[in-house]
Amino acid sequence: MNQNLQQKNKNIRIGNVEIKSCAALAPMAGITDMPLRQLVRKFSKNCLLTTEMISSEMLMQNRPDEHEKITAYQQNEFPLAFQISGHKPFMMAKAAKILADKGASIIDINMGCPVKKVVSGGDGSALMRTPQLACDIVKAVKDAVDIPVTVKFRLGYTASEQNFMEFAALMQSAGADAITIHCRTRSQMYSGKADWDAIAAIKKEIRVPVFANGDIVSPETAKECLEKAGTDGIAVARGVLGQPDLIFRIEHYLQTGELLPEPDIFQKIELLKEHIKDEIELRGEKVAMQFVRKFYPYYIRGIRDAAIYRGKLVTETDFDRVMKLLDLIAQREPAEV
Repeated sequence: MNQNLQQKNKNIRIGNVEIKSCAALAPMAGITDMPLRQLVRKFSKNCLLTTEMISSEMLMQNRPDEHEKITAYQQNEFPLAFQISGHKPFMMAKAAKILADKGASIIDINMGCPVKKVVSGGDGSALMRTPQLACDIVKAVKDAVDIPVTVKFRLGYTASEQNFMEFAALMQSAGADAITIHCRTRSQMYSGKADWDAIAAIKKEIRVPVFANGDIVSPETAKECLEKAGTDGIAVARGVLGQPDLIFRIEHYLQTGELLPEPDIFQKIELLKEHIKDEIELRGEKVAMQFVRKFYPYYIRGIRDAAIYRGKLVTETDFDRVMKLLDLIAQREPAEV
């Protein structure tokens, strides 16, 4: 194993917070809630976890039930970053203060979400087109809290507007304690291949820790990303879906060079059951059984007749019947998928 990669798997300091891993769970809207983070933490004890995107405007509204669900966490999740979105500096500062008081280790600012309804309101990736406003937001949040502030953004808004290098320098000068770059443009959304090579020169210009994000779906791709991007760490997003142990396997591989086996179908079904039960505890059975439908394809991906099982699962709303169907899937599949 490359000694440089072993070095990268050691501690990363973000402001006054020490992360004992070079891997982080990237924020995903509607995905990285407490149950998903708990599954990741079940395996990786040291990685930085990040909440799903939390709207600063939503936090200002009188919606206590929604606030409680989206900000819920358990003590074993720390270090835990709370990600906020918005384009109004004063409101972002208020939201950051609320979450810092709630116990956040880090406040992460979303400047990378490419979704139309987010961008059309001036949030997410749209902020890469308004760099002065982006700086004002970082400064306002830094003034409001005593914990580290980080920023997640993309290569640029379009292929012809790849301003990530200048943007990174501005975020650093505004006070960001670390940055994460999704190696696609906003116009790419999540299509095409993440361009890890594009950010290879960034560490020559940026002093704060830099994380690369995009297409990290295995220990091997994590290693390749670190080698090509040259960043301090990696932020893993969709790769953890259906394999919440992925970050742990990445950490192990970077430290030892050993590839641990992926979970077999029996293990994946047990993890899915745990995921469903935790979502029910958080949201109640009726809402949870609809919410978890998005996760089924990832847990049963690659098995025989996956499409047939997926069709049955997503139309079933009864917990007991879903559990029986999952048992049937496991019984009909060999241990190695």
